[in-house]
Amino acid sequence: MSTTPAPANPKVGFVSLGCPKALVDSERILTQLRMEGYDVVSTYEDADVVVVNTCGFIDSAKAESLEVIGEAIKENGKVIVTGCMGVEEGNIRKVHPSVLAVTGPQQYEQVVNAVHDAVPPRQDHNPLIDLVPPQGIKLTPRHYAYLKISEGCNHSCSFCIIPSMRGKLVSRPVGDVLDEAQRLVKAGVKELLVISQDTSAYGVDVKYRTGFWNGAPVKTRMTELCEALSTLGVWVRLHYVYPYPHVDELIPLMAAGKILPYLDIPFQHASPKVLKAMKRPAFEDKTLARIKNWREICPDLIIRSTFIVGFPGETEEDFQYLLDWLTEAQLDRVGCFQYSPVEGAPANLLDAAIVPDDVKQDRWDRFMAHQQAISSARLQLRIGREIEVLVDEVDEQGAVGRCFFDAPEIDGNVFIDNGSNLKPGDKVWCKVTDADEYDLWAEQI
Repeated sequence: MSTTPAPANPKVGFVSLGCPKALVDSERILTQLRMEGYDVVSTYEDADVVVVNTCGFIDSAKAESLEVIGEAIKENGKVIVTGCMGVEEGNIRKVHPSVLAVTGPQQYEQVVNAVHDAVPPRQDHNPLIDLVPPQGIKLTPRHYAYLKISEGCNHSCSFCIIPSMRGKLVSRPVGDVLDEAQRLVKAGVKELLVISQDTSAYGVDVKYRTGFWNGAPVKTRMTELCEALSTLGVWVRLHYVYPYPHVDELIPLMAAGKILPYLDIPFQHASPKVLKAMKRPAFEDKTLARIKNWREICPDLIIRSTFIVGFPGETEEDFQYLLDWLTEAQLDRVGCFQYSPVEGAPANLLDAAIVPDDVKQDRWDRFMAHQQAISSARLQLRIGREIEVLVDEVDEQGAVGRCFFDAPEIDGNVFIDNGSNLKPGDKVWCKVTDADEYDLWAEQI
């Protein structure tokens, strides 16, 4: 007797570009699609439709987004575009008129509806049988995950168009954030990376309203959130922290080992004149004093930051001021971008001298060499010390992981020579044996 085979699940391919905040958006969309019976596939040829989550922050990111959309159209043909560049639908369709739909960031429902239109879900799908894990679909390795606590931003930095794409600050209810964190930890996550556009501003929009988690009151505020997260027994790492006064309250939590002694603070520059043109707080001397105070309270504190060189009006004097500031600040992990005029950014209207491309490149080279020497010297101080390492990868040569001062994909690595017995997600104590400008080498204790 012959039986009719069950219809195959519709298949979605997904490309996620840009920052960790966009990655979380991708995870939410994929979780919803899996709940509706769609399979997620990793190749263009296996997919019935492809979703590209774009980045639109700077021109190079937009160019990459357009290139990936074109590749998806060539390899598959049915492409839906979402994400930050989605706010420029006209520009996308000018280059790729055949895309099926274009939506902006955080428009999860519209993306899912566009997938429905392109490839309808199975009518016989039973979400009570085809279960999705409680923590949802994650695009990171099992042992770490990004925890997004808010959307949007209240700042009006002149070089940035993020608020026009993602809107004003909207904080997630603190109970929802902590519930998600708890689900992730129960699923095996060993490191929570707390992200948003402005992590320090968490709760400002709701006047730090008191919520509830596990029956206890918790304020919708950065300090209280970190206190609660610290009870979960995993690494908690803070990204995109603006140095508001209440950030000082987090340092004792780091010194006590409750959260990782790691702050990702996007300073962007040090020259008061440039900071003013950027419409950012220009209290660089106060910042240096606060960094000094933070390190007195928590000597192990690691500070990572990003900077922009070649901003309109930046003089050689401003740039030298920045290099001198870096020498004084002794930051541990630093990234640098050459200024790129983003369409729609207020900085384009500044009455200031445009820095020539060759000067931008020269300043970037000098900045990187200057900071590399600082980073190298600071890592040399780690040789001989014992550190806890979270393992990311293992092969026959050994294991590759990260310690508390390394965020995934943007910071350095720890190479464990005798670590081939380990597995991803293991935490192990090691002794540092060597260092270069960015990475450490260590042996298991």
